[in-house]
Amino acid sequence: MRVTMREVADRAGVSIKTVSRVVNGEPHIRPEKVRRVHAAIDELGWVPNRTARTLRTGLVGMVGIAVTELRRPYLAGLVEALVTEADRYGMLAAVEPTHGDPARLEAVLAARGKAFDGVVVIGPAALVTDGLDDRPVVAVQGGATQMDGPMDGAVDSVDEDVAEAAALVARHLAVMGRSRPALLGADRARMRAALAGAGIDPAAVPHVELGEVADRRAGAQAAVRVLEEHPDVDALLCVNDEVALGALAALVKHGVNVPGQVAAIGYGNLEDGRFSTPSLTTVDPGPARLARSALELLADRLAGTAPRRPRAVVSPVELIRRESTLGGDPR
Repeated sequence: MRVTMREVADRAGVSIKTVSRVVNGEPHIRPEKVRRVHAAIDELGWVPNRTARTLRTGLVGMVGIAVTELRRPYLAGLVEALVTEADRYGMLAAVEPTHGDPARLEAVLAARGKAFDGVVVIGPAALVTDGLDDRPVVAVQGGATQMDGPMDGAVDSVDEDVAEAAALVARHLAVMGRSRPALLGADRARMRAALAGAGIDPAAVPHVELGEVADRRAGAQAAVRVLEEHPDVDALLCVNDEVALGALAALVKHGVNVPGQVAAIGYGNLEDGRFSTPSLTTVDPGPARLARSALELLADRLAGTAPRRPRAVVSPVELIRRESTLGGDPR
């Protein structure tokens, strides 16, 4: 049976006019009413008439999602979460891979107001200069909340709490009696600071570069290099789960007991990590939470309920403890 706007209004405790104003993105509606209307729409599964909405407001009901590529499993999962959240707001989503080409990203951004009502950029949105107006842009995992200001004030942003992620990893190492880790991938000062806070000398922590692509092959090669150059290492802190899974495969191939001799921690909480041997301890950045926050920010801009200043959301993370680190003190 078709759900009506009246039923949505009754569920949200507002008037039909308010529901219409929220759906049509009209300004000057109290944020709590906007959230109640969207919650009622989600609960009842009501789908607004997009054709009528376009004629009334000029909005096309489409959000663009700009992502470097879809071959990386984590990025594909984050995109899927964004598409799901867009659907909750009654919007379609168009996924636009940019392949790291600034011209491709610029083309997606230029389509705002034509093909897209707004754009979600996964990663830095350095090309955006007008992401706070009626053609909004939200950057997800662009590092804005880790800098002095969010994207030079041009866009709203959503990032996971990388400081807490580093602290969780460092504390876990300390609890498991690991004091000689190596970093595989980006050499982040925040991770070294967290290690120092856990009593591990950051200056003694080796770092292995991975090259242009941080994938399983790079992880396997980096693990072999660590075994050759730093045989006393007792933990590998990997920039992502793909690198960690490659490292695990290399360790097993070379007869290294995991986690008895060397533990491994990834980042991203890929499904493959649950079924690897051993299963992979990892940081879960919460792609569903990131996507939910991103679409909330975008919807507020489209509804005219957001402040003129840029907003930066820091999303919580979780450490998923699995077999690759649960072997106790190796000494």
